[in-house]
Amino acid sequence: MSQALPAGTSIRRRRALMGLLDAEGWGWASVKAFLWFGLIILMLGYIPDRAYYFTVNRTLDLGLLAWSPVNFCPPENKTLPCPAPVGAVIPWAPSPGGLALPGPRTGGSVAQIGTKLLYIGGSDGSAATDTTFITDVASGNYGAWATGPKLPAARSDTTTVSIGATVYLIGGNGPDGKPVKTILTLTYDQTAKAFGEWKSADTLALPEARAAASAIPVSDGLVVAGGLGPDGKPSATVWKATLDAKGALGKFGEQAKLLDPVAHATMAQVGDFAWVWGGSDANGPSGAVQRGTIGAPKTNATPAPNAAPVPLQVLQWAVSDGFNMPKARTSAAGFAANGTMYVVGGSDGKTPQRELYWAIPAGDGSIPGWKHLEQDDLPAAGLAGGSAIVTGTNVFIIGGTSSDGVLASAVRANLAPQEPFFQAGLVGVVVPALRIDGEIGQQLGYLSAAGAGTVDFVILLLVGWAYAHPSTIRGWVDRRRQRRR
Repeated sequence: MSQALPAGTSIRRRRALMGLLDAEGWGWASVKAFLWFGLIILMLGYIPDRAYYFTVNRTLDLGLLAWSPVNFCPPENKTLPCPAPVGAVIPWAPSPGGLALPGPRTGGSVAQIGTKLLYIGGSDGSAATDTTFITDVASGNYGAWATGPKLPAARSDTTTVSIGATVYLIGGNGPDGKPVKTILTLTYDQTAKAFGEWKSADTLALPEARAAASAIPVSDGLVVAGGLGPDGKPSATVWKATLDAKGALGKFGEQAKLLDPVAHATMAQVGDFAWVWGGSDANGPSGAVQRGTIGAPKTNATPAPNAAPVPLQVLQWAVSDGFNMPKARTSAAGFAANGTMYVVGGSDGKTPQRELYWAIPAGDGSIPGWKHLEQDDLPAAGLAGGSAIVTGTNVFIIGGTSSDGVLASAVRANLAPQEPFFQAGLVGVVVPALRIDGEIGQQLGYLSAAGAGTVDFVILLLVGWAYAHPSTIRGWVDRRRQRRR
């Protein structure tokens, strides 16, 4: 008679990850593979990368910082919030008295050719002048001013554009206080290391007299917009001179007109657009912002082979109440840097003001809004008619008129506030780094990255060998325990 065999001992499969997965199944194998893959990337990619930047950067990000409730900024940022808002500048500081202009000036023009900084013309408070002052700029500041070549005639309320080694002084008010249409040029001789003499570019005269116009260089020439015409009223005209194959500017041609005639405004190219902001229109100081589209005109014709490129044009202008500045300002020290538009000081039609406003246009040509920080306002009285120039990471406002009269002094601000040297967030941290500058820092950074990568690779090899020889490792551990007993 047959008899059933008794039930055998069931084999209990080992569980992993707090019992969620079968230790011998594909699920746990996939999790381990993912973890090992991440560890290999961390040790052979992320850590060497961080080792390099620890050597050459001022700070080092570890992990994903996200929002940071703990921030410590360097004292160089002065009174700025920590971290500083995008576009904010390190508060203004007066330049030493030894760097003042040889005489008070307002309504002049500034230009830079290489390391040479020029202050051209302007009014001394009673009449236009014919002076040119030159200094060397380096290491975030400039030296004492020296007298350069005189203008053929006095000029104030001009605008200046630098193309190559040549400065173009455009229009302005002459000795009689009336607008002129002449354009003067001054070229820096690289061989002689000196400037020549001012010359009148007769073939490059403006189509009509203009003072207090705005101008910018573009990739194939220069554009002049607005200004005061012969009748003393703001103009809406926009002209462009195009560079020929030899690099010489041709005659000015008309472009799309401004929607709001304006003078004493700021103009700059940011992205694919020309921007004109502030100034004075027919009603007085203006806070309007006008945006011009720069591009090649559309045509249905097929370009001929090897045809010269079609010159760029200012195709049309647009305005929007959402673009406007918080306050109307004219004769302000305006400029653009790092994709940001700034307006500093200026007049509200009554007295010089001291506020700084800035805006960062979006790629589609919209302006999310203008920003203001009290810490970024001018340090003392308001200032109008000052001339702003960006050199390196610094901006200077030279001369101008305050409530005390016409000034020879200047103020300087840094456009690059430093990031916090220590931050602690929810999933990351920023710590101070070595910041070894120059070629030495680069080479040491490469060595640091290579050293970290080599050490991590050796560690991974040892871990892999240990996993491949579990009995050997277990025996070594047992022997260590016995010795301790």
